[in-house]
Amino acid sequence: MAMTDETRRQELHALLGDLPQHSGGVGVQQIAVEERAGFILETLVLDLNGIEPVPACFVRPRDQTGSIPAILYNHAHGGDYILGKDELLVGRSALQPPPYADVLTGLGYAVLCIDTWAFGERKGRSEGEIFREMLWSGQVMWGMMVHDSLRAIDYLVDRPDVDAARIGTLGLSMGSTMAWWVAALDTRVKVCVDICCLTDFHALIASRGLEEHGIYYYVPGLLKHFTTAQINALIAPRPHLSLAGIHDRLTPPAGLDRIDRELRGN
Repeated sequence: MAMTDETRRQELHALLGDLPQHSGGVGVQQIAVEERAGFILETLVLDLNGIEPVPACFVRPRDQTGSIPAILYNHAHGGDYILGKDELLVGRSALQPPPYADVLTGLGYAVLCIDTWAFGERKGRSEGEIFREMLWSGQVMWGMMVHDSLRAIDYLVDRPDVDAARIGTLGLSMGSTMAWWVAALDTRVKVCVDICCLTDFHALIASRGLEEHGIYYYVPGLLKHFTTAQINALIAPRPHLSLAGIHDRLTPPAGLDRIDRELRGN
């Protein structure tokens, strides 16, 4: 008997290691509120995991009335452990200007971005140190990162100024991978846009490209249960736009073709 999508989501979630257990809403501390040219910026600290506080920024259009659609913006890696969530506000060299905070609020969206483990205000311990310590403890670094993002959605849906029925997710590179994992795992995400990191795992192995991704990326036992296409199939039939370059070593073209064939066949 074929498993349901929800059963497969539970199977995927179970691969993410020992995760924090929660009940109730997300704790939040508002640090500052600032008016900028086209939006209001809230500087926040969220309690997403009960282990370490998570700095975040939330932007919304200045002329907002009522509840509006919101985007969970996932920042990239790029070897820049300092930038983190500020990518939303100032952009990065791999992205065209203007920054997404300006673009998305200009289109009428609210946007939340968090510092993920090892980045931004959560920097200090290296990615490798965090990965190794978590592995010893039965945790998976990618699992803990995904967990924080899922809890960030919990925070979004509880905000009275956010339309919980219209939440999307967006990101580049590491943020791209986060976008399609989060969308696959959480049906509250109604649209997914991932840029430059839809990677077929087996094509990455065949192209000898494993070291192109940070160590955070690797989930023990994943290939025994899922291909990239099978994870992305859990997003369907919700809207999903994936953009990748044919010369990007992070996303071997043969793998992109394989994902396309598999998803079209479902």
